[in-house]
Amino acid sequence: MNIYLQSTILVCIYMSIFFIIAQMRKNNSIVDMGWGLGFVLISIYTLFTSENYNLRAIIVTALVFVWGIRLFYHILKRNLGKPEDFRYVAFRRSWGRWVMPRAFLQVFMLQGAIMLVIAYPIIMNNATSKGSLGILEVLGLAIWIVGFVFEALGDKQLKNFIEDKRNKGHIMKRGLWKFTRHPNYFGEATMWWGIFIITLSSKSGIAGIISPIIITLLLLYVSGVPMLEKHYKDNKEFQAYAEITSKFVPWFPKRKV
Repeated sequence: MNIYLQSTILVCIYMSIFFIIAQMRKNNSIVDMGWGLGFVLISIYTLFTSENYNLRAIIVTALVFVWGIRLFYHILKRNLGKPEDFRYVAFRRSWGRWVMPRAFLQVFMLQGAIMLVIAYPIIMNNATSKGSLGILEVLGLAIWIVGFVFEALGDKQLKNFIEDKRNKGHIMKRGLWKFTRHPNYFGEATMWWGIFIITLSSKSGIAGIISPIIITLLLLYVSGVPMLEKHYKDNKEFQAYAEITSKFVPWFPKRKV
C-alpha cells in the first residue's frame, strides 16, 4: 500500500480517537493536544514502515519528535483542568444541536487533513532510500533551530509572565515579545520552512514547499494570529502595543511619534 495512503488511514484513526475522548469530556479543545503528537506518530510510522534508516530520515524524525512532544507537553500543562478554550466554546454555541458531527468534520477531520498536507515532506523524506547531510540539510537544520528557540522561549516567557500575579490584566511585551506579537507562531512557521529545506533533496522535492506555505498562511490568516488578535481587539494596552510591534516577523519596535 502507498505510504501516503497508509498515513491517511493512520491519521483518520488517530483523530477519531481524539474526537471520542473530546466528546466524553465535552471539550473539543483537546484537539490542540493532538496536533504535535500527530506529526510525531506520522514521522515514526513512516520511518519504520519504509525502513530507510538514512541520516536525513533519522534527523527529520528526531526534529519532529522534539517539536511535537514539547508542544504536546506545553498545551497539556496549559489546558489541564481548565474549561474548553474560548474558540471552541464559540463553535459549540453557533453549531447548536449539530455540534458533534460538525466538530468531527470541521475540527478533527479537517485538522487531520491539514496535518497530512503539512506532513507531506516528512512522509516523502522517510520514504526516500538515500539521505545524507549536505549544505541544504545543514541550512535547514539551522533555520529549524532558530524557529524552535522562538517557539519554546516565547512560550516560556509568556508562561512566566502570566504566572506573575503583578502582571494580571496586562499584555506581555518583554523578551521576544518586544520584537514580534507572536514569537511562538513565528517560530512554528520557521521550523516548517527548515524541515522543507532539509527535505528538498528527497522524493518530495520542491513540491514539499506546500507544507511551510500552508502552515504560515494558517497561522497568519486563519487559526493563529487573527483569533488571538480578535480576542484583544478591545484591549487598549494591546492596541498600543500592536502599533509599535511587528505582527509576525521579528523586528525592532517602531518609535513613538
